[in-house]
Amino acid sequence: MNNADIQILLVEDNKSDAMLTIRALKKHNLANNLIHLADGAQALDFIFGTGEFVGRNIDQKPKVIFLDLKMPKVSGLEVLRIIKGDDRTKLIPVVMMTSSKEERDIIESHQLGVNSYVVKPVGFENFSKTIADLGFYWLVVNHTPHV
Repeated sequence: MNNADIQILLVEDNKSDAMLTIRALKKHNLANNLIHLADGAQALDFIFGTGEFVGRNIDQKPKVIFLDLKMPKVSGLEVLRIIKGDDRTKLIPVVMMTSSKEERDIIESHQLGVNSYVVKPVGFENFSKTIADLGFYWLVVNHTPHV
């Protein structure tokens, strides 16, 4: 896949949730240009072209980042803090996708500049519909500046 084709960067450590997310997006033809990474450290390396992604053209940014909150190595909040704190990446839309309904997580995510905070629904059908709706909104309906 050419970096220019990346539309969704999915950062999710739970393999089942990642698989369900990808399946829901594929079912609606929204996952053709998706990259899945399993932790926050990998996500930062990808976004900033470091570590295993050294040399990647960082001017090729995803259209949206679906980011889990609680992950190993680097948390979703820390990834969000770094993305939104850097002029090169702060305009990339970030959707926090989590099972946490904790008010402090919601508040901190918004204070850090999250574009949307979504609590993962329970049950396959609800989960699939929510993911498909998110993908459609961020890839088709929403307009973002070319960053």
